Formats: sequence, structure tokens, C-alpha cells
Amino acid sequence: MYRLDLTTAPPADLRRLFPAEVSAVRLEIGFGGGEHLLHRATDTPSTGFIGVEPFVNGMAKMMVAVAETPLANLRVYDEDATRLLDWLPAACLDGIDLLYPDPWPKKKHWKRRFVSPVNLGRFARVLKPGGEFRFASDIDTYVNWTLQHCKAHGAFAWQARESADWHTPYEGWPGTRYEAKAIREGRRPAYLTFKRL
Repeated sequence: MYRLDLTTAPPADLRRLFPAEVSAVRLEIGFGGGEHLLHRATDTPSTGFIGVEPFVNGMAKMMVAVAETPLANLRVYDEDATRLLDWLPAACLDGIDLLYPDPWPKKKHWKRRFVSPVNLGRFARVLKPGGEFRFASDIDTYVNWTLQHCKAHGAFAWQARESADWHTPYEGWPGTRYEAKAIREGRRPAYLTFKRL
């Protein structure tokens, strides 16, 4: 019921993926244990949420949660997020969340970071004009990397006006276990928001 089947063509209107009547569709890439995704899907039933998580433990935790409390505005995909992004029709998403992705901290591994020119091109293709790409991380080098790559891409406008804007969690933010660990270890999270031009 929840898993997306990429062997069939996507509907032209992604809202048709959901049993619930929804007015917007958002994608969360790498939802981990699902704390944020479950909170958002429960708190905003008028929005359809697609969550991607390739790791079995995170997906299993999510499936246990929705078995206990079903959500008609949620769909999931358990493989490579790039496959899903390539499957989606153009200009179909209202938002994309990439929250605490693997930072690949060693410089020789930076090419593995999910934020890249190729993936930002994918984001630009599937986001509606005015749609949001939200990125949260506690790793300064990855925050700077994301700012530089989004600026260089040209399809995204950073929405911050002052430093408080990127140090203030998103509205309705429930927190995540990764964020709690970062704060315990003395790292200050950043919350970036970019608008699709």
C-alpha cells in the first residue's frame, strides 16, 4: 500500500498517488528513523509526503509506525533516491527535504555528497516554480558546500536575510535524533531554505 512502484508510469498529477485528498506533495530524502516525516505527515494531513530511505532499519521502523497509525497521505520508496527523482514528472513537487544527510566528512569522499550539480538539476526539474528545497546539517563544510552549489546552479534562491534565519529550526520542527546528537556534541545545526526560481 505504501511503497511506490517505479515500474509503472507516474501519474501526471502526483496527488493521485495518495488515498487521501491532498493539495500539495513533498519529498523527504533519507528519512532515517522517520521522526520528522511521521510528525509532518500526521500534523499536515492535507499534504502528501513521499519518503525515501534505502536502509532496512529505518524503513522497518517507519512500517511499524504506520501499521499502528495508518497515514493515507504517505508513500515510501526503499531504494536509491535518484531513481525516484528520475521517475517523477517535471514540476510536480512543492518541496524537497534533505535533513542531516551523510556528510562524507573526508575531502576525498565529498564527491559522494547528495548535494551535487547533477542532483540539484534533478531537484530543479521536479520542483514547481516557487517550491522549496530545505537542507539541514550540523557539519559546517557541508552547509557551505550546499550554499556554494545552490548558488552556482542558478535555479535556487537562498531565503535567509539574517543569521538567525539559518539557525532557527523550520516551523513545526519536531527535531531529530541526529540533531539531538549534534547539539549534545556541541555542533550548531543550520537550516537552509532555497526557493526554486
